[in-house]
Amino acid sequence: MAEHESMVARYRELLEVSSTMLGHARSQDWEALIQQEALRGRAGWVRLIGDPGSFSESERQAQLQLLEQILTQDAETRRLLDARRDELAQMIGNSRRQQAVGQVVPRWSGRYLHAPPFQRA
Repeated sequence: MAEHESMVARYRELLEVSSTMLGHARSQDWEALIQQEALRGRAGWVRLIGDPGSFSESERQAQLQLLEQILTQDAETRRLLDARRDELAQMIGNSRRQQAVGQVVPRWSGRYLHAPPFQRA
């Protein structure tokens, strides 16, 4: 029984970590999100999987509810990360285009060459 309570406690702990990670993603605190992900990885969440036959129906239901919340939060965190990745890819693409334009435009003494002003005859 203590092992079962421990298992549900680990799910609750993972839900708390997942909630923290989602909060960082929502506030676009990417550095804190990365640090939280590293902590989650070191915690060894693989141990959460147990023999479902050894749990009571109420314990399985508690685990299922917690797991559904964790997966929902994970999906939203991933959606926010995908949006950030797309934003960064666009910024990189814009930067590369600016560099390409800068290489094509001739320079003279650090100034761009301009055509002489139009003069009327």
